[in-house]
Amino acid sequence: EPSPNCPWYKGWEKETKTKTTGKTLLEAIDAIDPPARPTDKPLCLPLQDVYKIGGIATVPVGRVETGVICPGIDVTFAPVGLTTEVKSVEMHHEQLVEGLPGDSVGFNVKNVSVKEIRRGNVAGDSKNDPPKGAESFNAQVIVLNHPGQVGAGYAPVLDCHTAHIACKFSELLDEIDRRTVIVFEDSS
Repeated sequence: EPSPNCPWYKGWEKETKTKTTGKTLLEAIDAIDPPARPTDKPLCLPLQDVYKIGGIATVPVGRVETGVICPGIDVTFAPVGLTTEVKSVEMHHEQLVEGLPGDSVGFNVKNVSVKEIRRGNVAGDSKNDPPKGAESFNAQVIVLNHPGQVGAGYAPVLDCHTAHIACKFSELLDEIDRRTVIVFEDSS
């Protein structure tokens, strides 16, 4: 409820399809629109952990980022390239017909050992743009505070989904002034 100690505070308003207003933090939190959960995109499910459950087999656990996971589909784990069938999908010990984006699910897979997949792997639909590992990629990197030079040979630790892996800069393509967004040094 609004405090009588702040008569100067007129509240907040949010522009959406309908104008939303309020005076308290709880009203502001309640007015937050949930993010769009893309079910039409290919399945992307980064693994948070992998469990061996007696009598059930191997159960990878993770949050569905995009797409839909359901029993009967074939999934591919990247970067290992392992493909298998999903036997069942569960959330909070309840069987699901499908797992949607935003759901943290565990799914039972056939003929896979806990030694073959691990945290950081990504599961995707084998028949719809399956995930693949990458040897290299281009990235735009923002350096906030780093003592010394950043350039070719620099080896930071990269966090991507649930993976935590060392990488190495092979070359610095451009350097951009963050205030003006103008390329001021071309290293090629």
